[in-house]
Amino acid sequence: MLGSYLKRKVLALQDFTYLAVRSFRNAFSPPRYYDDTLAQMDVIGFGSLPIVLLTGFFTGVVFALQLYRTLETFGEISVLGEAVALSLVRELGPVLTAIAVAGRNSSGIASEIGSMLVSEQIDALRALGTDPLRKLVSPRLYATLATLPVLTVLADFAGLLGGYLVSFYIARLTSPEYWDTAYQALDFRDFTQGLIKPIVFAIVISLVGCYFGLKTEGGTEGVGRSTTQAVVVAIVLIIMLDAVITRFLIGIRFA
Repeated sequence: MLGSYLKRKVLALQDFTYLAVRSFRNAFSPPRYYDDTLAQMDVIGFGSLPIVLLTGFFTGVVFALQLYRTLETFGEISVLGEAVALSLVRELGPVLTAIAVAGRNSSGIASEIGSMLVSEQIDALRALGTDPLRKLVSPRLYATLATLPVLTVLADFAGLLGGYLVSFYIARLTSPEYWDTAYQALDFRDFTQGLIKPIVFAIVISLVGCYFGLKTEGGTEGVGRSTTQAVVVAIVLIIMLDAVITRFLIGIRFA
């Protein structure tokens, strides 16, 4: 029983790795489906913009409110902008943006490809001499890689704006006191950490959705299962990878 379970997981990892390698390798040989990539950038990027901005803004508001209560106890309200900026750019912005995009797009990708699979549209593509991985998977991967870092930057700014409203109207800080400390607190390593994570998360979001979509079986009921599995696995992997990436980027050494 345990042996069969482990064998299935190893085979699943092997299939996922093959999918990832093939998807990246397609970028170096024709044909390249630029129109499909642009269409996916619109769906994944622009389509996710409202939820990403709302998530970032209210994350900044809530985080600033919680920090204000704590900092007021120690009489250090002046560092509110610095604390909000560091937390958003390093951690909250990339992770929450990725989770929001995963919830919207990993499910959509798995549902779309799974529906194509059960309705035999993918078999039709193969019959016409079209590689489904090149036509369906690669454009979604490239589109997510191109749009998620931009969405993360916009979410960071929306969160800083939300924190500013709290600092101005509740903490009674002036605009220069908030924005100057927020800007001065950030250095090149913070921006690097905040942009490396979305690149890794983009790979997870797109390929997990494609993987479960291509593994759909059992008709329309199977499409529902694939959609649920894609969202759950993508979010769990995002949180796990965030811990791993943070560990290496900040350079903490265990004794």
